[in-house]
Amino acid sequence: MNDLVMNIDSVEDSQKGRYLAFMVGNEAFGIEIKYVTEIIGIQTITEMPEMPNFVKGIINLRGRIIPLIDIRLRFGKEPRDYDDRTCVIVVDIEGFSYGLIVDSVYEVLTIPDEEISPLPGINTVSGNRFVKNIGKTANGIVLVVDCEKLLTADEIAEITL
Repeated sequence: MNDLVMNIDSVEDSQKGRYLAFMVGNEAFGIEIKYVTEIIGIQTITEMPEMPNFVKGIINLRGRIIPLIDIRLRFGKEPRDYDDRTCVIVVDIEGFSYGLIVDSVYEVLTIPDEEISPLPGINTVSGNRFVKNIGKTANGIVLVVDCEKLLTADEIAEITL
């Protein structure tokens, strides 16, 4: 049993400070790697009626039904046609899996704690709930997305099938 606890701890330690970096337009975002289960290419999406505009529909991923969230629309950006660079990042938040449609995925980054900064006082009044920190890298800034706040409990209930 102690070996199992040590293995789980070492997996969590190996994921600390690691982020999957993706692009939406010209902006770089990152999500903690611990939430990512896989990355797949865009697939045929089955549209569902009466869903929020940012929920593009569902896919069947090896027998699992996965709702898809278009990050562009969730972040209030203009929609864009999907292309061969468009990816779906499948995440798991407390046992609920869904896909994030992003323009492209470009790498797994290691950002040490000392290179992670809190958001400056900008946009806190309007409640910028999707971005929780700013990561500084050799290539610039990565906005760290708070995966646990991309969907509210009500939105999860609405898209859970």
